[in-house]
Amino acid sequence: MNALVHAHSGLRYVVLALLIAAIGIAYSNWQKNETSDSKVYSWALISCHIQLLIGLILYVMSPKVDFSMIGDKLYRFYTVEHILMMIIAIALITIGRVRSRKVEAGAKHRTILYFYAMGLILILVSIPWPFRNLGAGWF
Repeated sequence: MNALVHAHSGLRYVVLALLIAAIGIAYSNWQKNETSDSKVYSWALISCHIQLLIGLILYVMSPKVDFSMIGDKLYRFYTVEHILMMIIAIALITIGRVRSRKVEAGAKHRTILYFYAMGLILILVSIPWPFRNLGAGWF
């Protein structure tokens, strides 16, 4: 389990980097009226889904997930807030990727930009950063 926790914590930086890159590319391509697709969009989506899979495994195994202790800030965060906001964020990213394939070429990058940015904001808010005192470190 310890290896999964470290993988989940370390992979967050890959996810964040890919999302930031995808948002930057989407903005640039939108401004240039580019019609071609970027593989970074798909890599960001794949990394989010891998992170979600690892997170779901940890959710089932973690001692920090305890519905009987929901009144405690730490347990409430891991039991409800973290998982719920991450699922919503990854759903937004997935919806953005799917919708970008169905719209005309001019709106493709704008769709990615908006949905990936909303997902990134939710992810940043729901990460247990060390300064939030939720029992997590940088890695």
